[in-house]
Amino acid sequence: MFAVCMVGLLITMVLAMVRAIAGPTVFDRILAANAFGTQTVLMIAVSGFLAGRPEWLDLALVYALMNFIGVIAVLKFVRFGNLASDQPGRPT
Repeated sequence: MFAVCMVGLLITMVLAMVRAIAGPTVFDRILAANAFGTQTVLMIAVSGFLAGRPEWLDLALVYALMNFIGVIAVLKFVRFGNLASDQPGRPT
């Protein structure tokens, strides 16, 4: 059952990577990268369950937090052009 889940996750990760590469806009690419990161978290959690290593859930949570913060930072950079100001084109 969990092996089928792993195969399904791998397939959706490939599809997310295709969308990240071929996305028509930068926001589509960022969304696909975020989906890939979320699927990676699920992959770590399922792998930990299959391996009998529940401490991998801690690693999955840390990766999820890094994914969330990274996507927010990239979106702010794309929107405003820098990470320090909330006004487009305004220097820090």
